[in-house]
Amino acid sequence: MKVLKIATAGSVDDGKSTLIGRILYDTKSLTDDKLEAIEEKSRQRGFDYLDFSLATDGLVAEREQGITIDVAHIYFSTPSKSFIIADTPGHIEYTRNMVTGASTAQASIVLIDARNGVIEQTYRHFFINNLLRIKDVVIAINKMDLVEFSEEKYNTIKAEIEYLASKSEYKGQNLTFIPMSALQGDNVVHKSENTPWYKGETLMHHLERLDAEDINDASQTRFPVQTVIRPKTEEYHDFRGYAGKLYGGDLAVGDEVAVLPSQTKSKVKTINFFDKEFETAKRGSSVTITLEDNVNVSRGDMLVKVNEEPTIAKELTATICWMDKEPLKASQKYYIKHGVNDAQAKITQLSSIIKTDFSGIEENPSELVLNQIGDIQLKLSKPLAFDSYKNNKSNGSFILIDPKSNNTVGVGFIK
Repeated sequence: MKVLKIATAGSVDDGKSTLIGRILYDTKSLTDDKLEAIEEKSRQRGFDYLDFSLATDGLVAEREQGITIDVAHIYFSTPSKSFIIADTPGHIEYTRNMVTGASTAQASIVLIDARNGVIEQTYRHFFINNLLRIKDVVIAINKMDLVEFSEEKYNTIKAEIEYLASKSEYKGQNLTFIPMSALQGDNVVHKSENTPWYKGETLMHHLERLDAEDINDASQTRFPVQTVIRPKTEEYHDFRGYAGKLYGGDLAVGDEVAVLPSQTKSKVKTINFFDKEFETAKRGSSVTITLEDNVNVSRGDMLVKVNEEPTIAKELTATICWMDKEPLKASQKYYIKHGVNDAQAKITQLSSIIKTDFSGIEENPSELVLNQIGDIQLKLSKPLAFDSYKNNKSNGSFILIDPKSNNTVGVGFIK
């Protein structure tokens, strides 16, 4: 069964946790004890309805405040598909959490309170979905019951989002607009009679139809070597395999490959998974590969098809989301973690801060602070083999680590 990974985003009190709880309830994915706990807690609070947000807000602070703080991952299935939903916080100070939650998503749901319309956080959430190049985005116009299911209000919000989309450089995005009430269940799993003017699908019907393809839809093969396998047994005395996960295109026995960064060449001899051999490996496969020639391959090296080589360089330009309380400044030094490879890195230039409302950039800033997004240039201690993020998500992204605190301070997208 295919798995669809979905990220949620929305401002505080837009109803993300309630929406997910409603989905779990209407698809009968809640266990009896969880449902009983929700019913009891809702009665204690004096509600005449079920507070579905209790299904996802797991931290004590979340339940007490009625807000989402942590990124929660919710797993459920329907007869046709399995789903993983990342319920991310709506507060501006937790923007970094949304980037984390959406980084592996194949689709995204952006909630908008129909009463408030498009606000600053909506700009930010929509911008991040574009930055991460999430192909399918649902604009869930929630709390329609509080605006009397107004078609005019729906159309106003839809027009504002479409205007934002026209200003984005990422043109491959599919936008779907759904009017709903997560609390009442309108157009979530079941079609609502309150929106006869809406001719589209319910949220769940739309999600079930989406293609659960790998987020890395690149065509060029990238195989970063995670470990070298040398069994210490007589039977496999001469075996030397290279284990890792295949990103991008497929790989087959007989394909000519280059080992990066050394650029030595060989051909694929075997493709192994546990005790079985295969003629081909599909993207997303975790396999062990052997080569026809006894070339030098180590952890951190990358196997690619000949004539499909990525960029190999000691300098790169990237867009970065800053995730640390200590600001980023030019000339600072970090460790860069790029796939299974790492190196020392120095910020040679902080070029700009990108305004997440699509209004432009602030050039040559002095620093980049928590949750801001900007463009930087990096100089590395050794060459890395990388692609641009738009061409290969896995090989075009990295994280920066502070060598003093060992904190992950930034996530970058190579340009």
